[in-house]
Amino acid sequence: MKGTVILSHGLESGPQATKVSALAEVAVALGWAEVRPDYRDLDATRDPREIDARIARALAHAPAEGRVVFAGSSMGAFVSGPASVARPSAGLFLLALPTGIPGYPQPFRAAAVPIALVHGWRDEVCPVDAAIDFARERAAALHLVDDDHRLGAHVSECAELFRRFLSGLH
Repeated sequence: MKGTVILSHGLESGPQATKVSALAEVAVALGWAEVRPDYRDLDATRDPREIDARIARALAHAPAEGRVVFAGSSMGAFVSGPASVARPSAGLFLLALPTGIPGYPQPFRAAAVPIALVHGWRDEVCPVDAAIDFARERAAALHLVDDDHRLGAHVSECAELFRRFLSGLH
């Protein structure tokens, strides 16, 4: 086993969502274990204070030893960053990243690890300029596609980019 990928779904989604399921298939095909924490009980409150509980749950699903990659979409991307700071990780793969959450006092933060972002030019929830700024500051790989926040027209492309990302980790 190459390690474990912790796949975090978005706020109005679940662990069997299309994008995280596509990423899970890629991880398994490349010899990684995949874990998809379920945050729906926390998300039901729509309370930004539950973000800390989301981060704690992602960390609770990470093995104590071995390589870990955190990946997620939207709110799942947001919690993956702080999880990577708390638990040493091999990389971050982020879809539709919000760099801040209204009502949550902390901006997005991430460990100094390889990072790849996929973001839609027409993202109506998370402005593309904030993702571009974050990628520029971190020299992260940034893939911009003609899509909205859900990236629904680019699930296959997201999976292929994830395959390349995992394959490139040493």
